[in-house]
Amino acid sequence: MTDSSSTEIKFSNGQKIPVELHKVRMVQKLYLKPVEERLDAIEKGGYNTFLLDTRNVFLDMLTDSGTNAMSDNQVSSMLHADDAYAGSQSFYRMETAVREVFGKKYLLPVHQGRAAENIISQAFIRPGDVIPMNYHFTTTKAHMELNGGEILEIFTDEALKLKSDFPFKGNIDIDKLKATIEKHGKEHIPFVRMEASTNLIGGQPFSIQNMREVRKVADQYGILVVLDASLIGENVWLVKKREEEFRNVSVGEILATMCGLADIVYFSSRKVSSSRGGGICTNSKELYLKMRDLVVLFEGFTTYGGISVREIEAMAVGLYETTDETVISQSPSFIEYAVNELDRLGVPVVTPAGALGCHINAMEFLDHVPQSEYPAGALAAALYIVSGIRGMERGTISSVRDADGNDVLADVELLRLAFPRRVFTLSQTMFVVDRVNWLYQNRELVGGLEFTDEPAVLRFFNGRLKPTSDWPQKLVARFKQDFGESL
Repeated sequence: MTDSSSTEIKFSNGQKIPVELHKVRMVQKLYLKPVEERLDAIEKGGYNTFLLDTRNVFLDMLTDSGTNAMSDNQVSSMLHADDAYAGSQSFYRMETAVREVFGKKYLLPVHQGRAAENIISQAFIRPGDVIPMNYHFTTTKAHMELNGGEILEIFTDEALKLKSDFPFKGNIDIDKLKATIEKHGKEHIPFVRMEASTNLIGGQPFSIQNMREVRKVADQYGILVVLDASLIGENVWLVKKREEEFRNVSVGEILATMCGLADIVYFSSRKVSSSRGGGICTNSKELYLKMRDLVVLFEGFTTYGGISVREIEAMAVGLYETTDETVISQSPSFIEYAVNELDRLGVPVVTPAGALGCHINAMEFLDHVPQSEYPAGALAAALYIVSGIRGMERGTISSVRDADGNDVLADVELLRLAFPRRVFTLSQTMFVVDRVNWLYQNRELVGGLEFTDEPAVLRFFNGRLKPTSDWPQKLVARFKQDFGESL
């Protein structure tokens, strides 16, 4: 096991730069299309980066979900998968990995994280229930509401201060948690959910101490604690760096400590172990049996859960690799580098750097674009036009409408530039910083968006929008003025 300084090397000039602790042995060709073709591509995609064809994308920073680089050990493990509908040895290898890494005895495989959310919601949520959490995720909210539940975000006052040095913005406010239980009654709270790390507010982690306090309150009232472990590796890494008690503790021990505080742990393997699939695990046979038949109904048999056994093999190896510091520190180190460089240039970013990606504060970046015109979505489209970089809107487009048809404005408007594990190089990261900075210097050219086709559920996936003016054409003209015929 390497020490915690292994991914950042101090150069002779005193600067710390993240160094890739792996070598590249297989590559995939990228294409950087001319700016006119990028404008045409985003127009055809309805100004929604989800609807871009990857042939028109240079750096795909939409998500880290299913896009992480797999290790040589993961790929090789897929060759000895046991192709069996029931009782596959691949499943038992995965079950062993879950027991040794997460410390959980019972495993239910599912095809991805949102499938786990569906199973848990159907098993435990009843109409009228409320579910306290540090922050919601889009699919989590949708599944819980479909089953009659209401999410209650009880984050601390620090959570929405986008620029600060508070290390654990993903913490739950303990006083608010107690007040919520007293108000609604423990019988209407099936569980408390903690997300590691909070996706929609900048990938911010929670501390072990905060989770211990949540566990204490939950035990006092007899309420379950459910952990969304989809970004647990990165949360663990940030605990190691920021929580004094754990500075000299291995990431494997920290991970086991965190999971040990939860009754149920669920995860998207597309994030947590660099593969596809997901799982739900627990040490309670009673809880396991409450969910088991739903897995058979919605996913598949209990030893494959809708996942290829080859992916199950890779999942098992990926879980073990989550306890390797050189693996889980790679993405946070590159994110921190990008955040610090953009912050130095005056670009409004979420600080301190968190997990999953570099998050840009779109409401401050485009302070002339009203929130009703979706500044985070507009910024995502504008950055793609000037760079070929595909990021993801995490703001009001990712929100919903109320009963009267009005937008429920998001707490924050963020452009997320995801850093999948071991995918991008430092020079590519420097390109990202350069193009974001250029766009910031020319931000007055960017205008808003409006919907032309708006799905009723999870509209950010398939919705189509259009500019409220001819700002994309003006942006292209300025880009060509400054860069000539450059890409």
